Amino acid sequence: MTKNVFLFFSLFFSISSMASPKVPPYLAIADSTLNLIYQHFRAEEGSCLLNETFPYDPKNVATYVINQDTVSKKRVAYLWPTSGVLSGVVALYEATHDLKYKTIFDSQILPALGAYYDTLRQPACYQSYLSIAGHQDRYYDDNVWLAIDFADLALATKEKRYLKKSEEIWKFVISGWDEKLDGGIYWCEQKKESKNTCSNAPSAVAAAKLYLASKNKSYLQWAKKIYAWTKQNLQDKSDFLYYDNINLNGKISKEKYAYNSGQMLQAAVLLYQLTKNKSYLADARQLAAACYAYYFDEAKLVNGKNIKLMKRGDTWFTAVMLRGFIELYGVDKDRKYIDAFRQNLDYVAQFARDEHRFFENDWSGREKKASKWLLPQGAMVEMYARLAAVR
Repeated sequence: MTKNVFLFFSLFFSISSMASPKVPPYLAIADSTLNLIYQHFRAEEGSCLLNETFPYDPKNVATYVINQDTVSKKRVAYLWPTSGVLSGVVALYEATHDLKYKTIFDSQILPALGAYYDTLRQPACYQSYLSIAGHQDRYYDDNVWLAIDFADLALATKEKRYLKKSEEIWKFVISGWDEKLDGGIYWCEQKKESKNTCSNAPSAVAAAKLYLASKNKSYLQWAKKIYAWTKQNLQDKSDFLYYDNINLNGKISKEKYAYNSGQMLQAAVLLYQLTKNKSYLADARQLAAACYAYYFDEAKLVNGKNIKLMKRGDTWFTAVMLRGFIELYGVDKDRKYIDAFRQNLDYVAQFARDEHRFFENDWSGREKKASKWLLPQGAMVEMYARLAAVR
């Protein structure tokens, strides 16, 4: 039996013995999924880089970048899906304070991120694809997700080097703010045509966390300013959810994605905790109810049970929305929403996984796909780890 397998089964049985028989051992699922990612997605033996898909597909094209995906030769994952694994590792460390996850972060994640780092253009930041492939687009949202993870790690470890990295990334993120549309942060540095909820809502979260980690009041001021701008310009006042973006002509793209509302939910709770202004808590409760009504739906499952199932969408968007619900639970201790996520993840663990034990995007378990994208698998690591820490 290899050391990794032994560690997995030791963790599995120690957690299983403590958990209710009706609740899957969330930490064991998160840990084993992380192991599977490094087993099957690793770009090559000894590399810290990961592939975009499993099985590896040299013809895979990234459809989520602004400009055409022109990457040739041996492809690896773009920054965004790579960052999803980072978030999963940070969530596991936060849940356990097990040094093995910090070791994975330092020995695997940091060297991988370094391959995307661009110092030639200032402020320095992470670009969307490997720096060795030449200049690539640099996204404010790609970077702010990393700033949040480094801030979380700084708060969990009290190590200044992680705070320094988060603050370094923040310099790039906030450089995307200007006074067109009376403020707001753009989505992409190279194509400043829209200001998106996905770049502004997490920036409010990042600023709040940076204030918690540093006590620098300028971060709190930014958190309040970005939150207010996003609410004013991108909230649908009819249902309290958030639109995707507004272009410089003032036209709003009205798609509603779970992570956008989820980040505004988390930002509202953080701002309430930091300011004690009850209007933020009222915003959070209103938005949580709206998310629950919109993103969950009654469904009859393959096991014959009926639950409020998460509507099909991007799994990583769901993971980011969960962050907001967990933040709210920490304040009001209302288990309604947390229990809904638990029901979903209990079911998914049993009925929506493939022969490799990777997760399907269709949480009903009815549709199976042979190809698996890296980002949703990292998101599942994060969700199981985060729920494991909720008491």
